[in-house]
Amino acid sequence: MADRTRPIRIEVCVTEQERNLIRHKMAQLGARNMSAYFRKMAIDVYIIKVDYTEQKKLAAAVSRAAANINHICRRINSTGHFYEDDISELKAKQSEIWKLLKQCQKNEL
Repeated sequence: MADRTRPIRIEVCVTEQERNLIRHKMAQLGARNMSAYFRKMAIDVYIIKVDYTEQKKLAAAVSRAAANINHICRRINSTGHFYEDDISELKAKQSEIWKLLKQCQKNEL
């Protein structure tokens, strides 16, 4: 073992199903040596971490606006009246949503 170019051993336990899946992926790649395949995957694979904070803010803003619209619609259906404050509130929520959308778009470009 002293003559090996890679003297450090790393072991991974898998289920039968996982081993079959690994072998299937190796076959797709044309790899025959599992150690070489694992080294290649562990070293060369890209890790992509996606930050969803802006999308969550946008979803929350849309949810709040939808809740307000439902509340106003229920009141209009029950009383037959709507108020100027309701319209201004909806416009403010819509403005907030547009602002978040523009920010997301700007960040992506």
